Amino acid sequence: MRKMRKILLMMVSFFVLIACTYSKSSSNNKEVTTQDSPDTTVKMGAESTSLYFPLLKGKRVAVLSNQTGMVGDEHLVDLLKRNDFNVVGILSPEHGFRGTADAGEHVSSSVDEKTGIPIWSLYEGRTRTPSNETMQQFDVLVFDLQDVGLRFYTYYATMARIMDACAGHKKEMVVLDRPNPNGFYVDGPILDMKHKSGVGWLPIPVVHGMTLGELALMINGEKWLTNNRTCKLTVVPCKDYTHQTLYELPISPSPNLPNIHSIYLYPSTCLFEGTVVSLGRGTSFPFEAYGHPNYSGSDFTFTPLSVPGAKNPPLLNQKCYGVDLRNVSNEYIWENGFDLSYVIDAYNNLDMGSKFFSSFFEKLTGVDYIRQMIMDGKTNEEIKAMWQDDVAKFKVQRKPYLLYKE
Repeated sequence: MRKMRKILLMMVSFFVLIACTYSKSSSNNKEVTTQDSPDTTVKMGAESTSLYFPLLKGKRVAVLSNQTGMVGDEHLVDLLKRNDFNVVGILSPEHGFRGTADAGEHVSSSVDEKTGIPIWSLYEGRTRTPSNETMQQFDVLVFDLQDVGLRFYTYYATMARIMDACAGHKKEMVVLDRPNPNGFYVDGPILDMKHKSGVGWLPIPVVHGMTLGELALMINGEKWLTNNRTCKLTVVPCKDYTHQTLYELPISPSPNLPNIHSIYLYPSTCLFEGTVVSLGRGTSFPFEAYGHPNYSGSDFTFTPLSVPGAKNPPLLNQKCYGVDLRNVSNEYIWENGFDLSYVIDAYNNLDMGSKFFSSFFEKLTGVDYIRQMIMDGKTNEEIKAMWQDDVAKFKVQRKPYLLYKE
């Protein structure tokens, strides 16, 4: 009997050991798959209604949003209307309220067909800021846009200009935060402000690794608004999000970023906008390829066509030879970050010298030295070494404003 009991105890101990080992293994696997599978548990700032509904009660509310401003299955504007808030107007950014216009395209003000609320387009004129008349029509502005975390993606610049307008007119602003799909790293040079433009508005790296909520706090804290003024600001954070969370956007943020792979490549391939090379606008794979009619040694071809979201793409109707990046793994892109090797390859292949570049190239890179170093034959690694101090400096500078664990 004692022998039998001893055997049973040994068997129980064995199974407990196996169970513990399995549990530990499962836990470890869960920890290391942060960058391997999309996260579906993140809660958007707009979902935490208890944190911002009280700020809107009894006030005239304006909303700056687009097609990405969804709260579950409902748009933020519809959510606010359903809860009887006085939404007096909608401000629309680049690409319009529905997100279908070309990059930089003039978008007229209109009326939202579903709600009858006026839409005040920020891309109707040249200033990209609301008129004084518009600013007088509301008390508080609710900002809800899905960003992709790049200095040359215009939504953060729109936010900065709106913060400046709100500060100047003594208006409140509420930023409903959303994850940054490129939020897990920082890379690229800090903008030299002599190159300030609509695609480079603040002294930040190309890949800043911050959400718009964090960046809004930094704009206030670093006194980046006109005359060092600050905006009366509330940021409603995401829940269950860190800077290592792999977040795939459920809705395309703009017409030419149709999938997460294009968003990961965007920091690097967007530089082709400042060259003679096509990055695939006018195809079904924008930012996932590059080419030119004179690119040699390649069997891969594409022809840019006039399509919605790219009505007049570079090299329209011209057969381009080049490189297909659709099979480049996400892991490779993450490892290489802001990668100049694609531009360097095209520059060397076409052998056009300075004619390869346009003046827009410096607006994208934000510094003078990258073009010259490419022309001098420097490698991607040699050029990247130039901004490592910039990255280290920025990481220290931004730290007080981070809302989420790095």
